Amino acid sequence: MLNRVRSAVAHLVSSGGAPPPRPKSPDLPNAASAPPAAALEAPRSPPAKAGSGSATPAKAVETRASFSRPTFLQLSPGGLRRADDHAGRAVQSPPDTGHRLPWSTGYAEVINAGKSRHNEDQACCEVVYVEGRRSVTGAPRELSRGQGLCFYYWGLFDGHAGGGAAEMASRLLHRHIREQLKDLVEILQDPSPPPLCLPTTPGTPDSSDPSHLLGPQSCWSSQKEVTHESLVVGAIENAFQLMDEQMARERRGHQVEGGCCALVVVYLLGKVYVANAGDSRAIIVRNGEIIPMSREFTPETERQRLQLLGFLKPELLGSEFTHLEFPRRVLPKELGQRMLYRDQNMTGWAYKKIELEDLRFPLVCGEGKKARVMATIGVTRGLGDHNLKVCSSTLPIKPFLSCFPEVRVYDLTQYEHCPDDVLVLGTDGLWDVTTDYEVAATVDRVLSAYEPNDHSRYTALAQALVLGARGTPRDRGWRLPNNKLGSGDDISVFVIPLGGPGSYS
Repeated sequence: MLNRVRSAVAHLVSSGGAPPPRPKSPDLPNAASAPPAAALEAPRSPPAKAGSGSATPAKAVETRASFSRPTFLQLSPGGLRRADDHAGRAVQSPPDTGHRLPWSTGYAEVINAGKSRHNEDQACCEVVYVEGRRSVTGAPRELSRGQGLCFYYWGLFDGHAGGGAAEMASRLLHRHIREQLKDLVEILQDPSPPPLCLPTTPGTPDSSDPSHLLGPQSCWSSQKEVTHESLVVGAIENAFQLMDEQMARERRGHQVEGGCCALVVVYLLGKVYVANAGDSRAIIVRNGEIIPMSREFTPETERQRLQLLGFLKPELLGSEFTHLEFPRRVLPKELGQRMLYRDQNMTGWAYKKIELEDLRFPLVCGEGKKARVMATIGVTRGLGDHNLKVCSSTLPIKPFLSCFPEVRVYDLTQYEHCPDDVLVLGTDGLWDVTTDYEVAATVDRVLSAYEPNDHSRYTALAQALVLGARGTPRDRGWRLPNNKLGSGDDISVFVIPLGGPGSYS
């Protein structure tokens, strides 16, 4: 058994068991409920033709899911083929046709250098209208569109083990967010504190008297303060969970293979909400200052959470893994010796006597980009991965992967922003080879070459960031100016301006 696990260290595997029967999809509203300028389910660029001959329906679905690009790129079939060329790795951006993305957002992407068959990143940029579901008073009413809310939405989805999960999330996650915000439309527009309970839906039977369940009143001397901001954060968190649950239900019928990291930005009522689940990242560059708006979720950064789960539920580890971490693999000849270790409660190291169970493979192993959970996957949060299992084993890895994002909030109304202040979103293809300071330097260099009212400056900045991370082709692969290896991964970048004319219109 141990030999079998040793061979799995360098492999990323997604093997599917027999999924449960697929229930009906959640009742998500269609795009008709949004204003015409803000259709909620963006179609994808059509897939490039693979040649003549018939294919099974399942294969056709798989091709569409793995070889579609964001609609706002407006790629023709020929453009799709160029975007899918691993040798040329041409940078793709929306065409300069006068129809800009919201806020004059800049976007650029490039395919990997052969890591996977297609570009497994996906992106979405939408303006979403939310119509309230109910009145806080409980009185039935008809809402006009003027009484609803609009939010701006950007999303980057970095797929792994296939592009299906990223493609599905790019089409549907913002619709789940809209559904979660429907109960909050009236509450968010009312400056008074949010109600503790929403009114009972008509037709719902009243519950019996629960007074016998109440504890001592001293425990409830005051009510916790709940802000409007925390309601939006909760809506985004719930939307991520619902998206993940939908992927679990539909992973067979809709070919939702693999999983994806998700980095999402929502602008609502003067505040920017950045939600991250995975190893993509976002930073604000404001007057030369760098403000991190996310952090990576990897086996190293979440070691203690993973170890705690393994400690509380040892059945998830089977007889193959231990939740303890050692500086290196424990050898059989070291039984009985005292070796450095740490568990779920420790940030430092201590010594323990090596026992037979310590010879098992560690739950978290490796360092940096080579760190893995159960010798299989290098990210600990994201969407999908419901079929992922340990190599040559039946142990599922999904219990250790969280779909919940960390949400950070930035209040735009608290600062006076200039046209050079931007929010940069990037998949790990950017950040693997580019530091925050290098991004900030590129922001200053590129934007200073354009007039402040030139909206193409943000697309030019996104392209410069992607080109800088990709490098140029040489005899030994793609290289950076310092001759170090460039990023061989898919690279996707959004540049969102935080100040300047027309940014919020």
